[in-house]
Amino acid sequence: MSVYENLKALNITLPAVAAPAAAYVMYVQSGKTIYLSGHLAKRDGKIWVGQLGKDITTDEAKQAARNIAIDLMATLQAATGNDLTRVKRVVKLMSLVNSTPDFTEQHLVTNGASELISEVFGAKGIHARSAFGVAQLPMGACVEIEMIAELE
Repeated sequence: MSVYENLKALNITLPAVAAPAAAYVMYVQSGKTIYLSGHLAKRDGKIWVGQLGKDITTDEAKQAARNIAIDLMATLQAATGNDLTRVKRVVKLMSLVNSTPDFTEQHLVTNGASELISEVFGAKGIHARSAFGVAQLPMGACVEIEMIAELE
């Protein structure tokens, strides 16, 4: 199935692309590579605040990462001229998880995004990845993820 058929089968409608919250742009293209800025977790249209190991569970944050993947795909769609079929490969995700010093499941949180991207893009969505625990994120967000993709 195509990317758009997969989105439809998963009952996902890509949202409007968010505006930058500071002095940056949402994506930059260099050659055939698209670099997407970090996207913060949102729930019900607002920043999903929390710290893993303190007041948010791994399962909740995994859902937050999945939500970010949807926002990343919306931005990627804008970067491709509204044609996700131009994506040759999702190359890499970098995930930052707002964590207490003893929390060690950042990789499980990030699976929320990785699994969805693989479902939507198939083999083209299998990517390299980093998942870091950090002391804090902008506006107290629980997760932030950025993406690198290659175009045909």
